[in-house]
Amino acid sequence: MGSVPLYVRIERALRARLADAGPGDPLPSEPALAAEFGVARMTVRAAINRLESDGLVERVPGRGTFARDRPAPRPAGTLMSFHDQVRSWGRTPSSRLLDASVRPATDEERDALQLASRPGQAPDVVSIVRVRMADGIPLAVEHACFGSGLAGLLDVDLEHGSLHAALRGRGLHPTLGSSTITAHAAGVDAVPLAVGEAEPVLVETRLIVDQSAAPLEYTISRYVGARYSLQVTFDVQHTS
Repeated sequence: MGSVPLYVRIERALRARLADAGPGDPLPSEPALAAEFGVARMTVRAAINRLESDGLVERVPGRGTFARDRPAPRPAGTLMSFHDQVRSWGRTPSSRLLDASVRPATDEERDALQLASRPGQAPDVVSIVRVRMADGIPLAVEHACFGSGLAGLLDVDLEHGSLHAALRGRGLHPTLGSSTITAHAAGVDAVPLAVGEAEPVLVETRLIVDQSAAPLEYTISRYVGARYSLQVTFDVQHTS
């Protein structure tokens, strides 16, 4: 424990308190917390900054720091666009576009989307990479791929609009999906997610099919573990 910075210890203690707090509940003032933990106000402020970056608290100038409503976990068995999900929380969805282009598919993308390829030449995919945000707080880096016939998606407002709405406008209706969930350190996604490189992220690899059961979207999303959660309902298996 001696190697853990003081502000991280304070952040963890406050995070535990916030788990039992209701929206709008106040945190003690910085001077009060500094006295409680026996540290300088700057150390307390660093801890609160981390909580604010995760969307757990809100600073109101002249009034103090207050607990925010936690976003509801996404049911793992439900298909909902990120845009609609954030709106269901009462927050404002937005995105920061990192890349939008037509490029050669990787072997994984080609197989997932069932794309035909010529000998020695990879098929093209429409690649859209965005930082997905709620109230300006980065929650995920999303790498979405589509068949090259959907190059018109590059003309959509990719920072404020919904790709699923754009697909439906083209007569393509996302209907079913399957996902694999893993976990990794943030690594190269640390900067756009505003976290440390060792920060744990949930990695969801997802394939969505359209109303004809044809592969439509292959997406890898990396969510900050402290800012996003999945809810899983399951059956208990009994063995003889």
